[in-house]
Amino acid sequence: MNFSALSLFASAGVAETYFEDHGVHIKVASELLPQRARFHEHLYPDAKMFQGDITDETVYSEVINAAKKAKCDFILATPPCQGMSTAGLQKKDDPRNRLILSVLRAINDLKPKYVMIENVPELLQTSIYIDGEWKSINNYIHEQLDANYFFNEKKVVNAMYYGVPQSRERCVYLLSRKSTRIHWEFPKPATQVCTMRDAIGNLPSLDPNVTDISEEERKKLFPHYYEKEAAGLKVSKWHYPPKHKLRHVIAMMHTPEGHSAWENKKFYPTLKDGRKSKGYKNTYKRQWWDKPAYTITMFTSRLGSQENGHPGHPITESDDENERIWSDARTMSILELMRLSSLPDNWNIPEWASSNVIREIIGEGVPPRLLEAALISLENLIGERDA
Repeated sequence: MNFSALSLFASAGVAETYFEDHGVHIKVASELLPQRARFHEHLYPDAKMFQGDITDETVYSEVINAAKKAKCDFILATPPCQGMSTAGLQKKDDPRNRLILSVLRAINDLKPKYVMIENVPELLQTSIYIDGEWKSINNYIHEQLDANYFFNEKKVVNAMYYGVPQSRERCVYLLSRKSTRIHWEFPKPATQVCTMRDAIGNLPSLDPNVTDISEEERKKLFPHYYEKEAAGLKVSKWHYPPKHKLRHVIAMMHTPEGHSAWENKKFYPTLKDGRKSKGYKNTYKRQWWDKPAYTITMFTSRLGSQENGHPGHPITESDDENERIWSDARTMSILELMRLSSLPDNWNIPEWASSNVIREIIGEGVPPRLLEAALISLENLIGERDA
């Protein structure tokens, strides 16, 4: 394949990580947030990035004119999902839900051969107010594009069936202009999934970087902390210990694989004054080695966010939580998050990017191997058509 592409709502470009490998060249990109746009420019120096609000007429015109000049015949659009996601407030009138209108406008203006639109599955049940009435986004997309484009039948796919060690459901539209004579679909989902053990099981164990204790206390609690840290950094500069508070670490040290510290009778999450805190049962929770990771969010530095805990290994195995001790009482390292999101170990992270920025970008990005599976399917379909 050899396509010039426009990436709308590009963020840092996680979604298009493997596009170049399949002949889809990002020539033009648009992103609202300056840090995300700067990250994208670092990863894709040959792409023309427009940082700004795509709903602004000036910005939109600049993007579309640049895409026309670059002869973009492929559009990737990943508009923000927070307004529709179950992790958000799901306000009916969230203005972010209307950003799909800019995508449809760009498609109608550029008339590309192929389009990929990615969002959360809730998009299919979300409505926006347009032309004086509430309309289903899904119905409106079809209303606008059915005349000129074929649509894929199965739009909701789970990344774990496409080479990603993470359970993450996404809604992905695969559109092909009718003149291409291509009916673009995802390949059949795999019967076997990649687990956390497959993805990160060979990485060195890390003790958490407890920020509210002295060095003397660290030596007592984690006598091999610096040895482990050095072993991690030898693998990658992105495999280093995440920072946590002592009271959270103690709770996780007594929590086994697949369980939450809320299940403990004694070593549960507490407030600064020692009183038991409140939280959801899926927080302060370790994951399972032999399952794909749970959906990665933007808040992976927090043990108190959903299902972020490393699976760990038993140091002292016991049904008695007073005696039970498990390793890796922490969230995932950045390298572990990269692997669980199907990013390569040599992902070219800019030096200026902070840990929080990197974690947010990984959490908000669609796992790139999922979209690569769709590109491989398109390659095969084009090859069959042209044979």
